[in-house]
Amino acid sequence: MAESCVHIYTGDGKGKTTAAVGLAVRFAGNGGKVLFTQFLKDGTSSELRILKQIPEITVYSAEKKFGFTFRMDEETKRQARAYYDHYLAEALRRATEEAYGLLVLDEICAAYRAEMINRKRLLAFLEQRPQNLEVVLTGRDPAEELLAYADYVSEVRKIKHPFERGITAREGIEY
Repeated sequence: MAESCVHIYTGDGKGKTTAAVGLAVRFAGNGGKVLFTQFLKDGTSSELRILKQIPEITVYSAEKKFGFTFRMDEETKRQARAYYDHYLAEALRRATEEAYGLLVLDEICAAYRAEMINRKRLLAFLEQRPQNLEVVLTGRDPAEELLAYADYVSEVRKIKHPFERGITAREGIEY
């Protein structure tokens, strides 16, 4: 593969994780090795079930969910930060040491913005990542310093959504 790139899928619309899943499947379909990680989710999203069945894709999911960051009390935030920062460190270690060609950091932009991870750790990784490692970051409102590392930035814009009519998230569609 030529020089690797950093992708960001962002926006207020549905489909950021779906885009990352699609790229992971495409990469695996070409024989590439993928590490797919999710932040701020509990490891039960439907897409993980099918990704786990693809030999070229390793799913490393956080299995603890602390709730919405804006609703956390200080003690819960402290616990969540420690948990997600350890999770990030392990994901980055694995991506570097285990010869993956694609690393997906789903919802990392939100974790970064909410200070649930060590920001310097992520920025240093992006600065020094292996040249053969493609990296995908997803989540709303990516920080400018993350955008600076991106080669691709794709925005998913909400025009209309069933939530506006009171239809809640549906398994297999939204998660």
